[in-house]
Amino acid sequence: MNGAIVNFRRSRHSQKFTHLIIKPEGVSAKDKAEALVGKDVTWKNPKGKNKIEIKGKIASVHGNKGCVRVIFEKGLPGQALGTKVQIL
Repeated sequence: MNGAIVNFRRSRHSQKFTHLIIKPEGVSAKDKAEALVGKDVTWKNPKGKNKIEIKGKIASVHGNKGCVRVIFEKGLPGQALGTKVQIL
């Protein structure tokens, strides 16, 4: 299953670079997103000669429209916003 990176998890004055909000494809409700909690997520660098792969895990549901919060082992660059991730 694939998903798209929506945004970093943030507050009014700061943002967390290892926590991201993901919108999985085909998931539009909170109850379907709860089934994804605990699954692994992989982000691959789509451009560049260095093939970087960063792994993370779905921590919880974010909101009522099916988005999930993912905690990655390493911070993602700002260019990752809008790119695809693979949910394993």
